[in-house]
Amino acid sequence: MRTQNFYDMKKLFCFAIILAFVFHYAVAQDDHQYLVIEFIKVKSTQMVDYSENKDFLEKIYQEAVKQGEVKGWDLWTLQSGPDQGDFQYVTITYYDDPVKMMNGLTDDNLMSYAKRAYSSEKSDNQIEMIVNNAVKNRDLAMRAYMVVVAQTDDDFEYKPGVLASFDLMKAAEGRFNEYEHVEEDLYRPFHQKKIEAGMMGSWKFLRTAVPMGSEAEYTHMTLNFYDSYLQFFNSMEYEDIEASEEQLMAMEEGLSSRDQKWVYLATLLKAIR
Repeated sequence: MRTQNFYDMKKLFCFAIILAFVFHYAVAQDDHQYLVIEFIKVKSTQMVDYSENKDFLEKIYQEAVKQGEVKGWDLWTLQSGPDQGDFQYVTITYYDDPVKMMNGLTDDNLMSYAKRAYSSEKSDNQIEMIVNNAVKNRDLAMRAYMVVVAQTDDDFEYKPGVLASFDLMKAAEGRFNEYEHVEEDLYRPFHQKKIEAGMMGSWKFLRTAVPMGSEAEYTHMTLNFYDSYLQFFNSMEYEDIEASEEQLMAMEEGLSSRDQKWVYLATLLKAIR
């Protein structure tokens, strides 16, 4: 009996080791990109302060990228949207790990990176004052945790002045998979052709990375990037002359699987990679 128990425990131990290895391998193979998208509202009386703080924040995130905490950070200024007064800025923080994304940059980390970046220029008290003011000068109106489901193959350069449209979608109830199929298998090739024709810069299709109830205002997002307003407006006129009648009908039908909630157009101010 004692021998049997020994072998049973040995099997259990071996199984645990194998399970741990499989889990580790699965995590290591997760090459998804995770994005935290924050829509920010700044009071009119604080616009000047926030504008000055953006350069300060840029150096903090440069330090965070150096330390491997994040993969990148963007700051966008909104040009148009459903209600221009709701938000003035959008930030995108890029991660390669969902746990890092959910933990985010804590106040302590933010302060630590600020001191790394500015220790030769400012005292600790000065740095703490600027960081605290930077946080107070904006109202985080909406935060979205997203994972990239599909994207085009391109070498788009994220440089100040480029444009992006943030399209927030809600998949129709019971048609979640159908909607994702439409974006991945029908619209991704369509956008790829636009890119190859010089009518677009890049395209990403995102899904919420955390569970959301049926009352959620959005479930997905597409990010559409353009070099300029000229490219943006030309893109609106693009037609895929090679698409078959069946493909065009499928794309049109696919639109009924989701509700396009809002579209925001923004211009890039800062980009760190």
